[in-house]
Amino acid sequence: MRLKYWLRPGLGIKRWVFYIILGSCLCAFGGLKLVDSIRDKNVDFMFLFVGLVGSAVFYYGLTRYGAKMLSLGSLDIGNDGIESKSLPEILYERKVLINGPKIVVIGGGTGLSTLLSGLKKYTSNITAIVTVADDGGGSGILRKDLGMLPPGDIRNCITALAYTQPVMEDLFRYRFKEGALENQNFGNLFLAAMHGISDNFNEAVKKTCSVLAVKGRVVPVTLDNITLCAKLKNGKIVKGESNIPKECIKDNTSINKVYIEPSKAKAIDEAIDAILEADAVVLGPGSLYTSIIPNLLVDGITEAIEKSNGLKIYISNILTQMGESDNYSVEDHIKAIYKHSSDKVIDYAIVNDAELSEKDKAKCVHDDYYLVKQDNKKNKKMKIQYIRGNFIKLNEKGHIKHNEDKLAATLVETVLRKSLFYDDKRIIEFFYLSHMLKESRKSREKK
Repeated sequence: MRLKYWLRPGLGIKRWVFYIILGSCLCAFGGLKLVDSIRDKNVDFMFLFVGLVGSAVFYYGLTRYGAKMLSLGSLDIGNDGIESKSLPEILYERKVLINGPKIVVIGGGTGLSTLLSGLKKYTSNITAIVTVADDGGGSGILRKDLGMLPPGDIRNCITALAYTQPVMEDLFRYRFKEGALENQNFGNLFLAAMHGISDNFNEAVKKTCSVLAVKGRVVPVTLDNITLCAKLKNGKIVKGESNIPKECIKDNTSINKVYIEPSKAKAIDEAIDAILEADAVVLGPGSLYTSIIPNLLVDGITEAIEKSNGLKIYISNILTQMGESDNYSVEDHIKAIYKHSSDKVIDYAIVNDAELSEKDKAKCVHDDYYLVKQDNKKNKKMKIQYIRGNFIKLNEKGHIKHNEDKLAATLVETVLRKSLFYDDKRIIEFFYLSHMLKESRKSREKK
């Protein structure tokens, strides 16, 4: 076992060990002195008192030590590489996560789940607020047949935040290849079944999170059955999230604005409370008009972000999206968000400023891809601080995506330096995260 992890502040063990040692010393000192005074036939009850105090201190330290060890033992160490780590190292990391910053991530799609998979390495205080406007694929079928909210984006976020055995993750990602269930996802079906035995969809999500040992929370933005609609620049009205990009491509036009029906869909209380209590509220990454903005249209979400004292951060997409954000710069994305919400929902923007390497270009499966870049003329007019870096990653299938480790580390470092650094009451938390970011950086450099 590595002694340095036992000695680091914050585990709450050393103080009780000190109490045990102090109590033992007082007991021994008082007992020996009392015996000596009895032998000298001059009994000094002061030493009896010292011994009793020592016994009380010893008992208090021992009981508190036992309670702390039980609480640490109850921490779910999940699949954190237990074979390569010592017990104190694992307990130290779990303690860091429990005391990590409160981060709310708002969006949907694969971009959101990608960020969550990296972010869970730094904190367990994550709340993913997920859009429920999806009406395509397997989610759309379940929505139509069972009258439930679409589970697809919710399921991706749950899986990303889960600390469970790999076989369970594979099971929740499994997609049937034939028969009546062809192209349907097992995780979606599980959520559908859980919905059947729950009072509402949010309760079903909570129960599923419990089954998969999710660290953090995943909540649907609303329990209302909303439909995403769009007014295109050619004047056409399109209803249904999955139809919007198709119609834009078909008519060779673009989106003017999107809106939801019913227009007064109400955000759930958990989502509002999480935003108001957050150290950081993050928008994206994800499809601009079909994953991020729909959340901001739900009654109460934009207002809560405006009121929040946490950092307001937008994570720009790596690529433009055909039929949705063709030729959009970073600033065009931000202007669209402002148009549908408020100009007070973003303080910082994390943007990619790197190109794909020649090695990755050869492996990339995209014939044509367009990186989202900054427009230097437009960004001078925006009161936003930009955080730039190389966040491009090519996955095993040759698709361009965010590097979840670099993105999460940059996000946490931003929260660390812009928020926690100025809070004296959270100095230990600052120490924790600084160490973890340093270790993460070393690990990435080795790769």
